[in-house]
Amino acid sequence: MVLRDSLESERAIATKRGFVVGEVTIPDKFDTVIMVEAVVFIGVQATGKSSFYVERFLNTHLRLNMDMLKTRHREGILLRAFIEGKVPFVVDNTNPTREERARYISPCRGAQFKIVGFYFSSSLADAMRRNAARAGKRRIPDAGVRGTYARLELPSWDEGFDELHYVTLNDEGGFVVEEWKDEVR
Repeated sequence: MVLRDSLESERAIATKRGFVVGEVTIPDKFDTVIMVEAVVFIGVQATGKSSFYVERFLNTHLRLNMDMLKTRHREGILLRAFIEGKVPFVVDNTNPTREERARYISPCRGAQFKIVGFYFSSSLADAMRRNAARAGKRRIPDAGVRGTYARLELPSWDEGFDELHYVTLNDEGGFVVEEWKDEVR
């Protein structure tokens, strides 16, 4: 199967990164070369990040998540393995600041990954309401949600993203995904 649209998308990314992309004739059997994705979720707790992972990425990307790994040491081991193995993965953490996102973006850019960001937009009141409805260990202390919200920085292209998207929850609990616009939401 020839994935010419994907190839054109990869050429656009390579050009954006400053690589010289010329008109090269590539045999059809090589047309399916695609950059491996590193997906970075951004948003406060209780905005649907883990549910979005299950809905959109469970069957195609492995999951890097501090809730499961518990330590940065373990996370680092797994991150290095994903990068070295060229494994598509999703960082399912809050990643509220540019500095925290750089921990993933920088090594992935160096390894020629396609970096995709999903910003989970929510008001603090809505996130607090959804968090209050959680049971057991899934419920985050209110101070933790407020603290993450206070540190939340909108992502920007200059961090190294190849794609950026807004994600919101609709009234039925489903996800609405929109292309990124450089404006405050």
